[in-house]
Amino acid sequence: MQSQRLPTLEDVARVAGVSRATVSRVINGIRNVDPQLHEQVWTAVDQTGYVPNRVARSLVTRRSGTVALVVSDSETHDDDPFMSRFFSDPYFGRVVGGLMSVLRPVGVQLALQMVGADGHRRLIGDLRNGQADGAVILSLPARDPLPAELAEARIPAVLIGRPAEPVPISYVDLDNEAGAALAAERLAARDCRQPGVISGPADVPASVDRLSGFRRAMARHGHAWVPVETGNFTQESGERAMRALLTAHPGLDAVFAANDLMALGALLVLRDAGRRVPDDVAVVGFDDSSAALAAHPALTTVRHPLEDMAAEAARLLLNRIDDPESRVTSVIYEPKLVERRTA
Repeated sequence: MQSQRLPTLEDVARVAGVSRATVSRVINGIRNVDPQLHEQVWTAVDQTGYVPNRVARSLVTRRSGTVALVVSDSETHDDDPFMSRFFSDPYFGRVVGGLMSVLRPVGVQLALQMVGADGHRRLIGDLRNGQADGAVILSLPARDPLPAELAEARIPAVLIGRPAEPVPISYVDLDNEAGAALAAERLAARDCRQPGVISGPADVPASVDRLSGFRRAMARHGHAWVPVETGNFTQESGERAMRALLTAHPGLDAVFAANDLMALGALLVLRDAGRRVPDDVAVVGFDDSSAALAAHPALTTVRHPLEDMAAEAARLLLNRIDDPESRVTSVIYEPKLVERRTA
């Protein structure tokens, strides 16, 4: 019985309607090719079933054609339950979607790396050994040393969210203080008299900025002090924080939650307590994630353009891989209030 012939570069070129040389350039990750041709070639690869010889490709280009998405939490270990908890947050899927919108058209794969406190040395060794050409970092606590370690090792990397301390590494971020100020202005416009905050962890820069921005904006409206309970960005922590706020401040009539999942938890507690939203207590979240639309009533929230930010991070990383001496840069996005039914 005759074995079926494996598809070749020539087969891909014929289906894509381009030259063999163009197919080779696209598959080998050479990026000065028209994006439309990139898409044609990779569509033809799918249609023909062609499998690039990754070993030969890496020998020619000295690249793996892969970048790593690194989720780093220096306070935990690689087997910590934080790792599974992360996947329940819509934040993760939005970041992946934004990255892939840039990486897939140029034939670059994405590999997920979950790194705890005991995994930094191994990660840097893997990156130095060429298992990925660079990394996009989601670094959570302020004390996480990974961004500085990557910069010292001269590994191409981009951070989503600003580093807590100055580090020579490119990053994309949101103006979190301005976003929280939008939430405060919305609640002040409703003439709320006793606002409260469900903050994120105190060692996360975004949490610090959101709390600071909310407090400053509220101070401009005469609220010299705003009670705060801290959560960890999960729905359960939002429920605990909301119960604590209601117990300590039964007259509370407004809540700003530092992300939508915590706001969702707050809404559940308010409903169980017989508080009408927004008539008795107005609620504003942060992110404009799928949780905001799943909430009842639909959540007023601050838009965090994660998909756009992740796409920009991917572009910055590809540029850094192509030109390791390119300038370290930052890109800051502006927030937007999305008005729905809770405030």
